[in-house]
Amino acid sequence: MATGHTDPQRRERILAATLDLIADEGVAGVSHRKIAARAGVPLGSMTYHFDGMDRLLSEAFRRFTDHIVELFDAHLGAPADRDQARAAVTDLIHVLSEGSRRDLVLTQELYTLAARRPAYRELTHTWMARSRVHLEKHFDPDTARQLDALIEGLTLHRALAQHPHDRALTLEAVTRITTPGTPGTPGTPGAAPAAPATPGGRAT
Repeated sequence: MATGHTDPQRRERILAATLDLIADEGVAGVSHRKIAARAGVPLGSMTYHFDGMDRLLSEAFRRFTDHIVELFDAHLGAPADRDQARAAVTDLIHVLSEGSRRDLVLTQELYTLAARRPAYRELTHTWMARSRVHLEKHFDPDTARQLDALIEGLTLHRALAQHPHDRALTLEAVTRITTPGTPGTPGTPGAAPAAPATPGGRAT
């Protein structure tokens, strides 16, 4: 069989197979043997490329968070003003909630893993910071934090709802959070404080 040196795509196949397996069976169902079989690689190559299961899971989830951040970049990199940014955030919520069920499951698996195992929280902290980069181009940091939480909450609610709410309601929610003077908006007298971080590291 080819070695890792003559099969440069092997490492990528292993990472992709790991995420696919997690999406199908959860982190609890992952094993080197199952991943090797799904990736079509020799079992011994698993330890050649990755120093233990924790390293493999960490790198696989890092690839996944890169993918989600790319979606943020694609939607929020172009807006030139605040209204366009609100519309872009609304579009992002609908793309995320109507898109891949695999992404939804992987997100929840990562949060659960980070909640149980502090070593994985750095990954969610980094993800949180990266996802706010574009939000903070248009909104102050406290508003960006609450907006980030809204994106996640509405994405999950729409993805799991039997009858998801429409775009108009999403835009209304985004506008309320990002409009100065609206009760509950950061910076407004009487406003609620910025949302605390969840055990997984994301804002709530």
